[in-house]
Amino acid sequence: MDPQSTPDLSTAPSPLSLSTVAVVGLGTMGTGIAEVLARAGREVIGIDTDEAAARHAVTTLEAATARAVQRERITERERQDILARFRTFTDLQAAADADLVIEVVPEDYELKRQVFAGLDAVVRPDTILATGTNALSVTRLAADSQRPERVLGVHFFNPAPAMKLVEVVSSVLTAPAAVAAVTDLAHALGKDPIAVGDRPGFVADGLLFGYLNQAAAMYESKYATREDIDAAMRLGCGLPMGPLALLDLIGVDTARTVLEAMYAESQDRLHAPAPILGQLAEAGLTGRKAGRGFYTYDAPGSGTAVPDAESPAAADELAGGRTVTGVGVAGSGTMASGIAEVFAKAGFKVVLAARSLEKAEKAKARIAKSLGRSVDKGRMSAEARDTALAAITPAGSLDAFADVDLAVEAVAEDLAVKQELFTTLDKVCKPGAVLATTTSSLPVVACARATSRPEDVVGMHFFNPAPAMKLVEVVRTVLTADDVHATVRAVCAKVRKHPVDCGDRAGFIVNALLFPYLNNAIKMVEEHYATLDDIDAAMKLGGGYPMGPFELLDVVGLDVSLAIEKVLHAEFRDPGLAPAPLLEHLVAAGCLGRKTGRGFREYARR
Repeated sequence: MDPQSTPDLSTAPSPLSLSTVAVVGLGTMGTGIAEVLARAGREVIGIDTDEAAARHAVTTLEAATARAVQRERITERERQDILARFRTFTDLQAAADADLVIEVVPEDYELKRQVFAGLDAVVRPDTILATGTNALSVTRLAADSQRPERVLGVHFFNPAPAMKLVEVVSSVLTAPAAVAAVTDLAHALGKDPIAVGDRPGFVADGLLFGYLNQAAAMYESKYATREDIDAAMRLGCGLPMGPLALLDLIGVDTARTVLEAMYAESQDRLHAPAPILGQLAEAGLTGRKAGRGFYTYDAPGSGTAVPDAESPAAADELAGGRTVTGVGVAGSGTMASGIAEVFAKAGFKVVLAARSLEKAEKAKARIAKSLGRSVDKGRMSAEARDTALAAITPAGSLDAFADVDLAVEAVAEDLAVKQELFTTLDKVCKPGAVLATTTSSLPVVACARATSRPEDVVGMHFFNPAPAMKLVEVVRTVLTADDVHATVRAVCAKVRKHPVDCGDRAGFIVNALLFPYLNNAIKMVEEHYATLDDIDAAMKLGGGYPMGPFELLDVVGLDVSLAIEKVLHAEFRDPGLAPAPLLEHLVAAGCLGRKTGRGFREYARR
């Protein structure tokens, strides 16, 4: 490169100087980025060697802006102005006058390198070149360019018009002024940019794809069905999509490419692509775009899943189950009172037993307050509240469970405590009663073996707060009887919960997928790759998560999180599951999250 031709980068240009932007590659992402730019008043040069793709991009923008006019978000005049600012071409020469070029071609390094080489020969010396990659090395692309200081990454999220996050990725070669100019542009587009360094997946995808990979491996091992895995993460974590449905949306082949790049750098087995991803990709079953991936769709490109050979058959959940009219709930904490409330509202007679009658009565008083709030919000009538409360009988001993059909324990997450309780339940409960544990991390079979009737023992993992959360993980041990399993599923339906089936192993579905993701977020902070705030923002804005990982860790409790991480690590023996040292240090220091006033963040004491 001629040093005389190097532009002055001492000052950052204003976002208005990036008034003409070329987008190379008019697939779904490129078309979405072009729409965002044109709506924001930029002149947009769309470039794709496929004339059909270029025409489709224009049609897509026409349809999107027509919908905006119908919804009175823009006027027809504004629509025409937007359309006039978007021109399409089939040759890179069209980028000659662009201030910024954003490359969004398929995730193939050689293809991207060729695009950058072609742009080097065409654009002005001061033009910024951005790659939309989320898996390949921005640094390598920059080094192979004739203007490495002008090369960076700009990672939009799909669908680009709706998603607020933009990751602005700099390499060690990128000039700060170029980063500042693109960051200013992202702000001007109404996006929330975060600055990150160059490593595969960056922040959001770096956390997201490890989780998606583990979900694919869980499905491949036949531990749970695709429907149950997806329902568990939607209902248990509040995610907008289940992981397998999301893989189909992203593209199974794309996910595999991202994971290959992540594994090449990290050597973490959690990033090694699950074999099922390769099998589906090689078969051309790449997700929605192919009409089939983990699910089958009514047409290529459609988001409407249709029944196939793996779809669950409509079955009578009540068939083969035992009759349940009376339920015993053991415990006096938040979870126990929440579960008792759920059963009482559904018409069951409930015995709420604690270590003393006083504790049981306090738990019932907590339920009364909860039901009162529901009445105040118009969610239930005063009569229904009174009926539910009348159905709950507090007791100071498990002896009160003598006539219940289903006993549910919700005591401390301590195996010795639970085993002692199950030994007592075995003596107290009548023959044929179903005995359930709400454990989230301990082996259900260990509770079962504390009884003389392990076939009657099952896991019923409710989520907190039990009255609001729809999910229940139904955990069968190798000893659980079929009619016990059927009984619990029928009961879940009656209390209006969504049951998902899983085997008796650490973490079940939700925690086995959730906590490695949280652990990896902590590792990102340990490595000084990103800040707490940027990581939380990335997952909320880029992944649609209701809470960022550090917000969630502080709510769950760092001690609880560490205990679950240790159980997962002990069960699966995977080095990647070892608890992050920072988590261990915070717990040792007594910084347990919101409940102590300090965790990853500090909180006002109540």
